[in-house]
Amino acid sequence: MTPTVPTVTLNNGVRIPQLGFGVFQVPDTETGAAVTAALEAGYRSIDTAAIYGNEAGVGAALAASGIGRAELFVTTKLWNADQGYDATLRAFDASLAKLGLEYVDLYLVHWPTPARDLYRESWQAIEKLVADGRIRAAGVSNFQPAHLRRLLDGSSLVPAVNQIELHPGLQQGELRALHAELGIVTEAWSPLAQGAVLAYQAITEIAARHGRSPAQVVLRWHLQLGNVVIPKSATPARIRANIDVFDFALGDDEMTAIAALDRDLRTGPDPDTLN
Repeated sequence: MTPTVPTVTLNNGVRIPQLGFGVFQVPDTETGAAVTAALEAGYRSIDTAAIYGNEAGVGAALAASGIGRAELFVTTKLWNADQGYDATLRAFDASLAKLGLEYVDLYLVHWPTPARDLYRESWQAIEKLVADGRIRAAGVSNFQPAHLRRLLDGSSLVPAVNQIELHPGLQQGELRALHAELGIVTEAWSPLAQGAVLAYQAITEIAARHGRSPAQVVLRWHLQLGNVVIPKSATPARIRANIDVFDFALGDDEMTAIAALDRDLRTGPDPDTLN
């Protein structure tokens, strides 16, 4: 039976599936098969980005699926080199053409690149795209508290989502608290820390107790925190296992045990220094 994925309501009323499928580092030639396997397993949210180089593969798989556009939730992202008002509009057009879509459900500024200081201009362009009905929800990715505050200074559009590196080894408490205060949904990329957290004793013990894999336990932890999560895999069995997390729950003591694993473990770049 295909699992029913719950949704989270964004600050503009748009609903996003709480568990989606990421295609980071999946080559374009393999993306079609991976996305097709994900759709067959029950995923309806697909997360790509211009820099991944696989928007065309994603679009082709969506078109071939026969699934109605309204049932799908498609996210892509503005790359750093394309920041700035006019450049953002051009980059968005290019992404939409590759995806073969008339609109995207979520468009994100991929990184703040603070030294270049163009993300506010990009956000103005995104506000126009929202007003034109070409983006259902706008958000950011990898924005730290200072970047969010600067973005909101002079803008009426609050990001619907901030997609950040988040997993048991990097729990981002300060940022998650700010998101809650501002009405921004927390979306986790690298939710399994590229496997780095799966051997932690607390997680393997919880997995054994529930008869689940460590990856399933970590994904369940994210869901119970209220995070939107986008695990990626190109392996059909793992794609299916990652969505099979809605028929068990972690106890309060297990959530507390995972909370104790926070250790500022970054698997990706630091948003304050990536420019």
